Amino acid sequence: MLLIYTHKITPRFTYTMKQVFTRILGIEVTFTTKVEDFIKHSGPKITYTKQPLQNEFFIRSNDILFEQGISDIQVIVGRWEDIPCFFPSGEKSSIPYDIFSASFYLLSRYEEYLPHVKDVHGRFPPKESIAYQYSFLRQPVVDQWAFKLLDKLQERFPNLERIKREYKHATIIDVTTSHCFAHRGFIRSAAGFFLDLGSFKFKRVADRIKVWFNPKNDPFNNYKFLIDLHKKLKVKSLFFFQFASYSTYDKNVSPNNNKFKFLIKWIADYSLVSLGASYSSFNDIELLKKEKKRLELVVNRPVNYSRMRYNRVDIPETYRNLVDGEFTDDYTMGYTHEIGFRAGTCTPFYFYDINLEVQQPIRIHSFVVHDYALLNLATKEEILDKMSVLYEQVKKVKGELNVVFSNELLGGTNKLDWKKLYETILTNYNV
Repeated sequence: MLLIYTHKITPRFTYTMKQVFTRILGIEVTFTTKVEDFIKHSGPKITYTKQPLQNEFFIRSNDILFEQGISDIQVIVGRWEDIPCFFPSGEKSSIPYDIFSASFYLLSRYEEYLPHVKDVHGRFPPKESIAYQYSFLRQPVVDQWAFKLLDKLQERFPNLERIKREYKHATIIDVTTSHCFAHRGFIRSAAGFFLDLGSFKFKRVADRIKVWFNPKNDPFNNYKFLIDLHKKLKVKSLFFFQFASYSTYDKNVSPNNNKFKFLIKWIADYSLVSLGASYSSFNDIELLKKEKKRLELVVNRPVNYSRMRYNRVDIPETYRNLVDGEFTDDYTMGYTHEIGFRAGTCTPFYFYDINLEVQQPIRIHSFVVHDYALLNLATKEEILDKMSVLYEQVKKVKGELNVVFSNELLGGTNKLDWKKLYETILTNYNV
């Protein structure tokens, strides 16, 4: 057990230390504010405060873990050898940066509480983040800092005990449009037909008619391919179904459609099925609960995992709503059109509500790639090169590589064979 001495134990301090030491490094930690307890401790120990006590392993603390609320913190990014870092800790410190304060800043999404201009969907733009501005968005820096700290600790304490973790890979299938033409009802189908005809989209007209006579020909009907592939590769998969009424941004098959329900039941036999919350439920907690309950009645089991439509996250309200809706895990933390680690980590973490100064009981699983971000890349080789770099970084810190693919993109008509690309990615990065 590692003992950490500090001058003040706060919720932020406890939250950050447990994330870095327990969840990332697998080291059991305990804390004290009493000098005599620290001196008596014969095992590994460090001090995290303003001044060292003697010649112990010392990390000079920034003030952020001992404050409350939000302040306009000036962040100047330097480098700790080959990794960007911030909040320098001075010459007396055993490491050159206060990685705990820096980790809290990224994990809590501190910068998303600060004034910023949201995009058209009310989202925090990636270009507003310090990770984007200082070119470390594609690095899981929180995990990298933790493992650099581990190297230093093991030099001082060779017998430091820890539980080693293993690399994990999860594939996330976003089903916001389960079928392109099938099961959409007479009025929606007829309206779509005449719209395509009036726009001279004759191939879509032909495809639409083909599906009317045989729904299995629907281009988005990739489910057997996906389930068979996941079984073959023994990959962990999660399907997030939108189960909502029709609206401007929610255009899936009606939740009352029995064939749609049967599809969900069938997939739930082979994979974890969870809720892709609708656009309309973003600020409507009662609608969110209603969608969750509807889906639970279909799969006959609790629905604990969530993803928000268009990856919309409004800190802290979104996670408060999910807690109120009794979700335990969320997979929305990431950027739709930008590759990278939005919270600077590839390790699941609990949401810290800065306004309430409390750790909320919902665990966040960041995704590093949404397939729509790959549309900006020209070739399959370029995509695989980008993915390979991300994979190597996550594998090195034994983290969790989460990738989101959209059912409609897998079944769409694009210059790339997305199903073949998806199979290659799963084959390469599932080990």
